[in-house]
Formats: sequence, structure tokens, C-alpha cells
Amino acid sequence: MFMKISKKFTAVALIAAMALIAGCGGGEKKAAPAGGEKKVTLKLAAQLPASHWLVKNMDSLKTKVAAKTNNTVEIQISAAGATFKDKNMNDAIVSGALDMGLNTVGRWAQVIPAMNVFDVPFLFPSYEQIDKAIDGGVGKMLGDELQKKGVRPLIWADYGFVQFANNKKLCKTPADFEGMKIRGYSKYSAETIKAIGASSTTMSSGEVYMAIKNGTLDGQISGTPAMISRKMYEVHKYLTITNNASPEFIVAMNEKSFQKLSANQQKALLEAAQEVRNDIRKQAKAEDLKANEEMKKNGCELYYMTPEDIKVWQAKTKPVWDLFIKENGEVGKKLIEMCTK
Repeated sequence: MFMKISKKFTAVALIAAMALIAGCGGGEKKAAPAGGEKKVTLKLAAQLPASHWLVKNMDSLKTKVAAKTNNTVEIQISAAGATFKDKNMNDAIVSGALDMGLNTVGRWAQVIPAMNVFDVPFLFPSYEQIDKAIDGGVGKMLGDELQKKGVRPLIWADYGFVQFANNKKLCKTPADFEGMKIRGYSKYSAETIKAIGASSTTMSSGEVYMAIKNGTLDGQISGTPAMISRKMYEVHKYLTITNNASPEFIVAMNEKSFQKLSANQQKALLEAAQEVRNDIRKQAKAEDLKANEEMKKNGCELYYMTPEDIKVWQAKTKPVWDLFIKENGEVGKKLIEMCTK
């Protein structure tokens, strides 16, 4: 009898041991994907205010990446130039002092001059043409140059079109701006300002409100969603809807920071970036139109250019096209061709 009990006990013990081993093994298999991923924190800076729709899309990127990586990748966002302003953000990304940044191509043009193509006035007649050009080779061509600097372009982010705002008078023609002091956000926006007979001043976007208020500036070129975010309607009285340029933004990432991620994390980040890019493209036009109306509701007088007006503006700003081609040679010609076909 003792032998029977002993055998039963041994059999039960063996089964329990096997179940325990199987249970432990099964637990390891389930935990492997998450447990095998090292937790990484990425810092992302933006000059635009937190209320700007592009920055809200960075919040979406943060959420999507966290979900796709089982919370092993966290993106920490600082907006409104809290950590890095637009002037020094790109240097920080190149050096690795900053992992990621949302900045305009106008700032990247300081190291890759051909990026100025998005600021060539009246190059893009529609929102669709911008995306067509980027997908048709412009994005890859310029992105390859960024990669040589150790920077990976994650998202080509449509900013929408820029407009002329001022607090002097309602301007309809280039001649109406003559003698005004206008803030440009980049080299070629400054050239556009000069071409219409105004004087250009470059300063950080966060400084423009007070400059307009105290009379240092008469106006600026900017997207209306950014004007709304910064309450520029409090100091601007007039707005000329020119749609003269679309300064694409780039969500750029230091390549070494990207390589710190595991293969699964990299895949998740790229997938999330693609989804956010698609969302941004759907929103760009709607956000522009909504902001235009908001400026009007807040007391700003608007003038929408006619097709005849556009021809006058194109002729007046043609020297800016010529300057872009002169400074960028064959590369400049090729980019212009890709953007207009």
C-alpha cells in the first residue's frame, strides 16, 4: 500500500512540476516582446505653441508610439520654444542634444539651401500640389541630404499656406506694402518681402507680438493658425490672403537616437509617423480656412486675391524664383520642375 501511495504521490508531483515549468515557460514567451524592449525616452521640441494644430499632432504621435511599443517608447514634448527655439533647434538635433524637433524647412535651409524651395513664392497653386511634389521625389531628394547630416526626416508636415498681416492698411497689391517693416520667417520669405518693396526683419516667432505692439514691426508673413495660437489678431488689423508659400515643417530625428531603438520600436515609430503625416495632410487646408475666419471674427479685415491679383504678384516676385535657381544651380532647376509638373 505504501508503494501505491508513493507512486501516486510521485506521479502527482511530477505532473505539478511539469505544469509549473510549462506555466513559467509560457509566461516567458508572453513577456518576451515587452520584456525584451528597453524603455526609451525621446525629447521632442517645437517652437509653435501647444495649442497649434501641428503640435497637437505631435501629441497624437506620442500617443500612437506609446500604444504601438507597449509603452516602451515615451516622447516628451516641449512647445513654444520652452527648451529650444527655432533658431537653435536644428543644431541641437544634429549634435544629439535633442532627439527630435518640429521645425520649418526655412531653418533647415541654413544647412541644406535647397530646402528653400518651399518658400519660393507662388510655386504651389494648391495643397494637393505640395503633397504631390513631396511624394513625387522632392521629399526623398531633400531627405537624403538630411541623412548625410545624421538626421532622419520622420514626417514632412504640411503647415499650410502663409499670408501677409499688418496693422497699417488693407493691402491688395505689392505696391501697398512699400515702405513697411515686415517680419520674414526665412531667407526666401525675406526675399519675397524685399521684392514687393518692403523691408524685411528676421526674429523668432515668439518675439513678433511685442514687436508689432510696440511699433518695431508693421506686419509679418505667417500662417493664420499660428497667428490665432499667438493671439496676433490683438495687434493685427489687416490680412492679405496670398497663399504665396507653404513652408513645410519637418519632424526630424537624430539618427543616433533612432538607432538606440530596437527594430520593433523603430518599426512602430515609423508606422506612427506615417499615420500622423496622413492626418496632417487631411487637416492642413481646413485649419487654414478656419483660422482665416477666426481672424475675421476677431476684428481683422481680410482681402482675398483674385486670379488677376496673383498674376501681378507672380510678376513682382519672379526675381525670387531666379535667385533660387541661381543659388542652387541644376539642383534648383530640378526641384522647380518636380514641384510644378
